[in-house]
Amino acid sequence: MHGLAIKKYASADAVAGIMGLDPEHVASVLREATARGRVLEANGKYSLTPTTRIALASDYSRHCADLRESQPFAKAYEEFERVNSTLKVLITHWQTVDIAGSAITNDHADTAYDSRIIDRLGDLHERADRILAEFARHLPRLQVYRDKLSTALERAEDGALEWVSDAKIESYHTLWFELHEDLLCMLGRTRVE
Repeated sequence: MHGLAIKKYASADAVAGIMGLDPEHVASVLREATARGRVLEANGKYSLTPTTRIALASDYSRHCADLRESQPFAKAYEEFERVNSTLKVLITHWQTVDIAGSAITNDHADTAYDSRIIDRLGDLHERADRILAEFARHLPRLQVYRDKLSTALERAEDGALEWVSDAKIESYHTLWFELHEDLLCMLGRTRVE
């Protein structure tokens, strides 16, 4: 259910992939949860019911108590939030360009501009990787984010621009957003805009 809370609306395979679980097992659990009215299914994708979402939110304090009390994890999370602020700015720069003092949508025609942003993303990832490793040390399933973020960055560096921020794939920005949501749920925090 936690994986579905992170993904919001996803296939069993997508939930399994982000949680590092067997897809057949996840599909079975989701079918059972659907039959019990805890999950909704449409076109092979699932979402939590509002009641299930509320129940799950209340379970986090019990299931994640040790993590919430861990000072090293809290310190890593604080560092993550600082990097997150930098990533927000970077993604804004990826999605827009400044023309005569006005921000307009980046059409990605300026390959030099895009390359500079991808280089900045690589630098940011180097800073973030130590934090991601710390998260995985405390909770091994979080290693999946570290692996997938590295893959997304490599694809972007190889010229596949959609891997920077396309919401329809596990792009760097999409994965980062999901990791942030994962952390917020477990730690009982809210997103600060």
